Amino acid sequence: MKPSSVSEPSGVYRVQAEINVTPLVDVMLVLLIIFMITAPMLTAGLHVNLPKAKAAQKLDPKPPVILTYSRDGKVELDGESYNVEQIVEVVEARLGDDRTQPIHLRADRDSTYGDVVALMDALAARGLTRLALLTGPAPQGSKTPAERP
Repeated sequence: MKPSSVSEPSGVYRVQAEINVTPLVDVMLVLLIIFMITAPMLTAGLHVNLPKAKAAQKLDPKPPVILTYSRDGKVELDGESYNVEQIVEVVEARLGDDRTQPIHLRADRDSTYGDVVALMDALAARGLTRLALLTGPAPQGSKTPAERP
């Protein structure tokens, strides 16, 4: 009887040149299940045990009044256009006695800085001080003024 060598493909033993995919699929499914279980836990945040208060009341979130200031000096509220003198009265009438409702101001980037400040000043002179300036996202790769040469 002749001993079999590795170079001979005949006989019972042959070299198998295929990858067994079953263990790979098993490992991937286990990893998928682990990530599916742990992902919701990562977004939960920090657990804090808040103190109790008897006088605490739920906040009633109010939608903001959104003003849009165009470059030609017109202020728009709910699709209607006003000038600066009119808009203060319209906003006051809308808010009534409740001065806690926020006012969001969307000003065109090409509008004059002094005109936007004048509108903010007119609102603040009447006690409407909960004012926020809205901006858009910066373009990708743009630098802030501090980063520019």
